[in-house]
Amino acid sequence: MNVPFALTIKDLRGKYVSGELHPKEVVQEIISRASIDQHYNIWITPPSMERIQKFLDALEDKNFKDHPLWGIPFAVKDNIDVGGWPTTAACPDYQYVPSEHASVVKRLIDAGAIPVGKCNLDQFATGLVGTRSPYGETRNSLRGELISGGSSSGSAVAVARGQAAFALGTDTAGSGRVPAALNRLVGLKPSLGAWPTRGVVPACASLDCVTVFGHTAADALAVDAAVRGMDSQDPWSRNVPPPSPALPAQLCLPRGPLRFFGPYEAAYRKAWNATVQRIENMGIPVKYVDIGIFTEAAKILYDGPLVAERWSDLGTFVNNHPASLLPITETILRSGTAAAWTASSLFEASHLLQRYKLEARKLLQDHVLIMPTCGGTWTRQQVSDEPLHTNSQMGIYTNHCNLLDLCAISIPSEDADVDLPFGITLFGLWNQEGLLIGTADRFIAPDEPCIYPNAGNTVQIAVCGLHMRGYPLELQMLEHGAVFIREARTAPKYNFVKLAGNPEKPGLIKRNPEERDADGASIELEVWEMPADQLGRFLSAIPSPLSLGKIELDDLSEVTGFLCEAYAADGAEDISHLGSWRKVLPIFNEVN
Repeated sequence: MNVPFALTIKDLRGKYVSGELHPKEVVQEIISRASIDQHYNIWITPPSMERIQKFLDALEDKNFKDHPLWGIPFAVKDNIDVGGWPTTAACPDYQYVPSEHASVVKRLIDAGAIPVGKCNLDQFATGLVGTRSPYGETRNSLRGELISGGSSSGSAVAVARGQAAFALGTDTAGSGRVPAALNRLVGLKPSLGAWPTRGVVPACASLDCVTVFGHTAADALAVDAAVRGMDSQDPWSRNVPPPSPALPAQLCLPRGPLRFFGPYEAAYRKAWNATVQRIENMGIPVKYVDIGIFTEAAKILYDGPLVAERWSDLGTFVNNHPASLLPITETILRSGTAAAWTASSLFEASHLLQRYKLEARKLLQDHVLIMPTCGGTWTRQQVSDEPLHTNSQMGIYTNHCNLLDLCAISIPSEDADVDLPFGITLFGLWNQEGLLIGTADRFIAPDEPCIYPNAGNTVQIAVCGLHMRGYPLELQMLEHGAVFIREARTAPKYNFVKLAGNPEKPGLIKRNPEERDADGASIELEVWEMPADQLGRFLSAIPSPLSLGKIELDDLSEVTGFLCEAYAADGAEDISHLGSWRKVLPIFNEVN
């Protein structure tokens, strides 16, 4: 089969359409590559035609056009169920054979994707190094003496070595991002609950996410489109609107020197400094911020009582199966039984974390935070010599993410050295995932227009008053999944009035088209993007005399937005000359 080493969704679908390839040929090539790469310790249940054939056969009843992942091979971390295949979580004595697929796996198969095997991992998803498995240490895809990153080690290396177009991982403290950075991949960690976790062996159930590794952000989005959505049988599932790619109002970079480590410390530091210069030239405002709250939040996961959640999920198995776990894994899990972790200490940590969440929301509203994914890397021998210290260093820029209810995407930047990738992570609030995609694409390909075939069905909404950023009703926009897109102005055809009430609010009224346009005003507004399925619920909350209609912008385009019925202008104060509600109530506190 004459294909490039890397498999991508776009390339494979193109070859399927042209007839150049058939999925069975792709699977046969993957089986061959897996056999050649056995020493990488990628697989626990390796690709075999015997297991995969039924998924190939099922493609015959699936229309290519209607199944966006038709024939696309994917790998599955072995703590995620594939019906009829063993799930081990990298612990042989834990093995069971599920009768059903995990929710995310089922959705991918329904979209036409083909599971090809189950991947190695740090045992029970406990680790960020990729060496904690009785099935062997997963080697880095580029330099075998280095770690691959964990816990989703096999998933990342399967994609990097061309044995899957994408792979599912999991992420509690960075496992969907660290392996991406160390293997020059994109690693998307969606918001908590956006992808169901039913059918996933828990690490910390309240913090666990299913993630995806791919070569491009577009591939990650294609997977997201197939798996996102509520699962009525999953208690951790929630309705998170699909990402609508946009650019943030500001990029946040860490203020002051960062911590780097390992044998390539200087190279990583140099790569970060070069990345910062690249970020500053992206055309988006940059602000340097104190990242102290993220550092402090990260400590709560392993240095506080929250570590007890790992024991609550797996403690019974550990007690009933002595010597079944690797010593390092059992040590970490049993740390959750420390006498210091009382119910009182758990509530203290939860209350502290809630304050950090508030600070993070204030800092990141409409903003994207960028940090290194990892501050360095290690050789596999170094991890063997100092397993706890080396592992803990890998999470200094990742551990905070799920604790603070953030979404994240790790993307490649310039290599730190020959075959030594360097990755950065973009962080955003849980309901602003689209800002990460827009920023990632601007960083990766600043001069290329981006097409998002799976961005979701959305509608743009123009707001000119209390729904703008900084005002109380901005919360309504966010609750309905809306994302700020840009500032704009109306065509000079409108009257702008201040309506009585508590609080006072503006009314935008289009002038009679028979009157001269010059007599109207151009009014400042904001354009947001909202999922179309949220529009009806949003509209029902709009009080009279306001309504939604078409607003003409100064570039002659039209957008749906807030308008006011003409009768409301009687007796209302005309503020058209101000041209902006911010000149009436310039700051949030004045509204309150």
